[in-house]
Amino acid sequence: MRIALAQINPIVGDIAGNCELIVRELDRATAQGADLVVFPELAITGYPPKDLLLKPDFVRRNVAAVEQLATQCQEVVAIIGFAQPVVDGDMRRMHNAAAVCANGRVLHTHAKKLLPTYDVFDETRYFAPGENSTVETLTLGGRAVRVGFSICEDLWSHELIGGHRRYSADPLGALAKQGAELLVNLSASPFSVGKPGRRRDIFKEQVLRLGLPLVYVNQVGGNDDLIFDGGSAYFSADGVVQAQAKYFASDLLVCDTHALSDARRETLPDDLASVRQALVLGTRDYVRKCGFKDVVVGLSGGIDSAVTAAIATQALGAERVHGVAMPSRFSSAHSLADAEQLAKNLGIDYRVIAIEDCHTAFEKVLAPHFGDRPADVAEENIQARTRGNLLMALSNKFGWLLLTTGNKSEMAVGYCTLYGDMSGGLAVISDVPKTMVYALARRMNAAAGRAVIPESTLSKAPSAELRENQTDQDSLPPYDVLDAILAEYVEGEASVEELTRKGFDATTVARVARLVDRNEYKRKQAATGLKVTSRAFGSGRRMPIAARYE
Repeated sequence: MRIALAQINPIVGDIAGNCELIVRELDRATAQGADLVVFPELAITGYPPKDLLLKPDFVRRNVAAVEQLATQCQEVVAIIGFAQPVVDGDMRRMHNAAAVCANGRVLHTHAKKLLPTYDVFDETRYFAPGENSTVETLTLGGRAVRVGFSICEDLWSHELIGGHRRYSADPLGALAKQGAELLVNLSASPFSVGKPGRRRDIFKEQVLRLGLPLVYVNQVGGNDDLIFDGGSAYFSADGVVQAQAKYFASDLLVCDTHALSDARRETLPDDLASVRQALVLGTRDYVRKCGFKDVVVGLSGGIDSAVTAAIATQALGAERVHGVAMPSRFSSAHSLADAEQLAKNLGIDYRVIAIEDCHTAFEKVLAPHFGDRPADVAEENIQARTRGNLLMALSNKFGWLLLTTGNKSEMAVGYCTLYGDMSGGLAVISDVPKTMVYALARRMNAAAGRAVIPESTLSKAPSAELRENQTDQDSLPPYDVLDAILAEYVEGEASVEELTRKGFDATTVARVARLVDRNEYKRKQAATGLKVTSRAFGSGRRMPIAARYE
């Protein structure tokens, strides 16, 4: 039989637009002789639809859309993800479901059994779990085939967390016991570094355990903070990936199960390459899906703004990226030169707005109120907030989306200024540790075969340049030490005592932990950030602000 893996990039809530995508891929798959076309989880609504699912009219329209799409399925069987009311007419209780469409109608529906409620997932808020795993007999490739359907998390039932299975239920095992010959899984599985390889390993284990071939179709694209990497695949019963769709791009992959040697197999990118591709895709889709065209970035001459601008240029094209240098009395000549050189290398619009007059005016106005108190972080932050105001003014005047440039290391410990460098609409690298920012810059230069990001930007000590001779390490541990602690404390949820036992300096660990906990209020006010690690400061991490946990 010929199976089409329709890896689409839907827009959340755009039912009409998503249906157009589905029809287009149905037509393409039919033209290529497909017998079965599989779409991602909640393909009609886009994933995650969140509280749009609380709107009865939205759910009603999504049901009507599936029924209309089924009329397009005359020569092919299509499996389409949608939100299905549990009881006809009641749009408040739903299943996360797959519709089996053929002969111009919806033949069957199948509900997701395992509803994730960890990390960024909150599915029990909206969905009721399916009660039974059922197998349907479909005519595919001229013969009757027993097909078992599952949705995303159902395929992860045997994942080990801390040496234990997360779930006791086994939806795929139930399908196998009912005589399934082919497993089909509709997914919307978001990306994090290392996850594509781990996902492949888990699915291979499931296939080998059950001895059944698997069709896995994942959503692709950026939706708010989440990035979906695609990577849809067909696994033969021996656990081998026989057909592999693209990563981080829309794709229609048609494979013939009787000619698998001819199937296309895209290459899995390494971790660093996947992070870069995820950030490019996430930036492009956030800008596109939110209705922007151009972006603006404050260029300091430092590594963070350089990488942010480079990612934006790859995502949107140089003509849609505007870089602004805003030197103060503390800005070094090399920083301004590095910012200008970066803009030339990228081919983006570049302009300079000096902030000295604004900075001096603020100091003059505040002087009577500050009195004889010595200069401190308040004066430093005036500069950051002046820059934020100027960038937001450009954003407002020209409709440009302002990209913030703070990295995960800084966001973790609060080494950033509210309403200053935190001003903006999208935090591109806010989930990228500082050490990885450097690695990304070097990889970009290597890929380009030239120093797109100036070598002096890479080699100089990082600094906010808000006072004379300032460096980040005046206030923070070395970034390799800081990032190692943050990975354990934030992503691994390790305690101070556990980190100390692992050999980290006790005083440093305690200080970093206090900074992370104390600066939750800043992160709650930050721009949406693109998630690329297993634990980002976003929708999957819900810490209290007014708390005294030590």
